[in-house]
Amino acid sequence: MTEETAGSGTVRRTRSGGEGVLTRHFDHPREAVWALMTTADGIAQWIAPGTFEPHEGGRVHIDFADSGVVIDSTLLPFEPPELLGYSWSSGDEPERPLLWELAEEDGGTRLTLTVTLPQGEDIAKACAGFDAHLDMLAGALEGVPMKFPFETYLAARKAYQAQLGD
Repeated sequence: MTEETAGSGTVRRTRSGGEGVLTRHFDHPREAVWALMTTADGIAQWIAPGTFEPHEGGRVHIDFADSGVVIDSTLLPFEPPELLGYSWSSGDEPERPLLWELAEEDGGTRLTLTVTLPQGEDIAKACAGFDAHLDMLAGALEGVPMKFPFETYLAARKAYQAQLGD
């Protein structure tokens, strides 16, 4: 991601909180992208270590050990290789729905991620984090593992804050 594409998704405030939509094109088949999104080995390469039960109603558990954040959620919907949804939360935390949509496009895959947050949470911060993780997904697809790109995160957060007028 460059300065020009940092924060290239859209964010907005809603009555119930905030919503962000991030879109990326990958020059890889949809099945390859899906595999990195729906297996324990795959998610460890670009999000964090965890487990994934690949079926509707299955569990997704992601453990960001360094930060103390743990995601423990149910997969709804789960429609391989096109649609994946779960909440970016655990236990009694508020729901933070994520909807991942994959479509074939120009010989590759278009990924659209919709992030929904409750009132009082920072949609610019959340989407900036996902922008950085989508860069990590791009690296994993190319076989080039990478650490969290903090500079990408900072640039994207600034761009999203500007969209919100913050």
